[in-house]
Amino acid sequence: MNVTPFAIDEDVPMQTTGNLRRALYRFSQSWLSIASLVVIALLFGAAIVGPSLVPYPDDVAGAVHAVLRFRPPSAQHLFGTNEFGQDVFSLVIAGSRISLFAGAAVVALGATAGILIGAIAGYVGGWVDEVCMRFVDLTLTLPGLILAMVIAAALGAGLVNTVLAIALSWWPGYARLVRGEVLACKEELFVQAARALGASSMRVLWRHILPNIMSPVLIKVSLDMSFAILSVASLGFLGIGVRPPAPEWGSLLSVARSNIPDFWWTALFPGLCIFFAVFAFNLLGDGLRDVLDPKSRR
Repeated sequence: MNVTPFAIDEDVPMQTTGNLRRALYRFSQSWLSIASLVVIALLFGAAIVGPSLVPYPDDVAGAVHAVLRFRPPSAQHLFGTNEFGQDVFSLVIAGSRISLFAGAAVVALGATAGILIGAIAGYVGGWVDEVCMRFVDLTLTLPGLILAMVIAAALGAGLVNTVLAIALSWWPGYARLVRGEVLACKEELFVQAARALGASSMRVLWRHILPNIMSPVLIKVSLDMSFAILSVASLGFLGIGVRPPAPEWGSLLSVARSNIPDFWWTALFPGLCIFFAVFAFNLLGDGLRDVLDPKSRR
């Protein structure tokens, strides 16, 4: 019986739809994964629309109210006020935009650079692979946060410099991961078939190999979001990242640490936001691993 290529192609959308349904079903069975997705949606919702809806926008801009210093949480000030009389709730909501989008920018830049370098090194091989991997090994010899601190101190404080500093220390992990996946995938039969049909090396790499190795990369992206947010907050806390009056969560904690324990609310609420963001992205990464990683399925 003759089987035409068109008959084979017709089954591909059905298989893809079936795989997607099974993946969504497995993800929906974990209430922790669903809860983490809800928390992340709320955080990004607050980051997108929150700064325009805060009750005291002048406090976000740096206004000082001496008569309102260190007011405890109340109906007027849900999270209390700090040493400048600024509403902590408004600062935390406005800071969510800086912290979350800075973390997302770090992961996006690091993943893009790492995927490009790792894919080229794994596919080309030879001296290109050797040079790229030795540079990756050299970068990995330094702890990521220490390297980010050095780069941030050299570039100077500021949001853009903070993102660049952390991203420059973030890409080697993606490069090693993608290189290993490319090395394993480029010997598969479908890749050899594409080469036999005359596909160019660039087409084989970008159209056949990379789409089939993105599952572990997506899992790493979701897990790295939590560490990126924590790294941005760490640099802000140390005073070499985003500095006041910009209401970044780490810088808010840095200013509030001298007020503990007498005025605990000035540090509690920024710290809780960092905790929930990191915890939610870790749970989401675990859920995506159960869905996308075949080795973790039961």
